[in-house]
Amino acid sequence: MMNIANMTRTEKLSMMEALWDDLSRDPAGLASPEWHEQELKEAERAVADNQAGFVAWDAAKKTLRNNNS
Repeated sequence: MMNIANMTRTEKLSMMEALWDDLSRDPAGLASPEWHEQELKEAERAVADNQAGFVAWDAAKKTLRNNNS
């Protein structure tokens, strides 16, 4: 088995892609948890009630990167 600590970033990303490709072959095995459905319903309600806020994708990525550095 490969030691993940010795893998390059590119190798790790390739491994993640391979794992996702393998896992996604069986969509029935990828059921979302109950809390996820509830969050989606709440987001839909917020949009319907005009209470949702939206951010441009580039701005969202910048915020996420700044919060995780």
